[in-house]
Amino acid sequence: MDDRIAFGKTGEDLACRELERRGYAILARRWRQRAGEIDIVARDGRTLVFVEVKARSGPAFGAAVEAVAYRKRQRLVQLAQFYLTINRLSNCPCRFDVVSIDLTMERPDVQVFQNAFDAGAA
Repeated sequence: MDDRIAFGKTGEDLACRELERRGYAILARRWRQRAGEIDIVARDGRTLVFVEVKARSGPAFGAAVEAVAYRKRQRLVQLAQFYLTINRLSNCPCRFDVVSIDLTMERPDVQVFQNAFDAGAA
């Protein structure tokens, strides 16, 4: 496994742990379709949550949450719509969260940004 993939998996593992600690139920990890991938699909109560995980090991690329730019949001919304369609969840409330992980400190700093963006604004 190359270093970038291992780093991503470490970030997703930390994100899942934090989300579960907050009461989320993890439904899928690395849900893939030809158009891309959703890092984590979870349920928070009755709400379906599509989670983008951004980990950083240094300040070179800015804050992790800033990396979810307009194009990435558009792709996530399209993938989420596809997920809802193929799983026949058309009336399910959903939202987009971003988990930001800073690995520059002794202990990872994991932050969850609920409703990080609106599907209509993507």
